[in-house]
Amino acid sequence: MTEIRLKRAYDEPARSDGPRLLVDRVWPRGVAKEKASLAEWLKDLAPSTELRKWFGHDPARWDGFREKYLQELASSDRADLRTLASYVDKHERITLVFAAKDTDHNNAVALKQFIEASELPV
Repeated sequence: MTEIRLKRAYDEPARSDGPRLLVDRVWPRGVAKEKASLAEWLKDLAPSTELRKWFGHDPARWDGFREKYLQELASSDRADLRTLASYVDKHERITLVFAAKDTDHNNAVALKQFIEASELPV
């Protein structure tokens, strides 16, 4: 099983991260592309704009957000899901990169749960 790490875009990249995959729709403010050390920017894996705005990073809405986001992922035919599945299949470790300040309630946390539930298309 691939180890999936989560890391803020503002944290220093490390060689131990494995491929770093940005999973936000919007580029993190103040982060230079050269310093981000990303293998891919999978912006299509981010929650819909409507869902993101509804959530507003409010921990009280976390359960509803996570459920709706996982439904969005499961019901879509996103090319970025296949790209993600390829990374999971080929690497012992990957790092999902996100910009949110809250490290416990964000789309990368929910996406990690989605991957670990083996719901990725192969």
